[in-house]
Amino acid sequence: MTTWWWVRHGPTHEKNFVGWRDVPADLSDTGQIARLNAYLPDNAILVSSDLIRASATADAISQNRTRLPHEIALREFNFGLWDGLGFDAVAARDPALSRAFWETPGDLAPPEGESWNAVAARVNGFVTGMNARFPDRHIIAVAHIGVIMTQIQTAGAMNAYRALGHTIDNLSATRLAHENGEWMIDTINHIP
Repeated sequence: MTTWWWVRHGPTHEKNFVGWRDVPADLSDTGQIARLNAYLPDNAILVSSDLIRASATADAISQNRTRLPHEIALREFNFGLWDGLGFDAVAARDPALSRAFWETPGDLAPPEGESWNAVAARVNGFVTGMNARFPDRHIIAVAHIGVIMTQIQTAGAMNAYRALGHTIDNLSATRLAHENGEWMIDTINHIP
């Protein structure tokens, strides 16, 4: 069984959409990071998105773990022209699209951005490769809320709208297990 420990990066304190914009995480809560580090398995494979908020979070929990290079496939949604805008500004700019993007996630994408299905395919391809490369291992993946929700969708065999209903807090862990082509959800949004 391959066990995935999905960790959402530290908080950015941004109030606007943050997709591929490379903003840093606030990693000043060393107590929370220490509790997360103690909760995660030692001797695990550790990989992260290449965006600094995820890679720095991974660096903070890298002790006793095999660190792989940063992975572009684990990037957050590319929000295109919405990146950096607040929800109100996005709704004013693209009222019908912005509503449909959240209510019927799938093939709709922000202008110059990615759809839910495109992100899910990108992340699922990476996860499938890692499952083949590291069977029966623990894999800690430090990523983003959207990435983690796509994996909850896959593991729970649910639609994207239902997956979007989950809360994924900063510095939380979501544990999913894969064996013989089958997925199991163990824990979602655990805050140690």
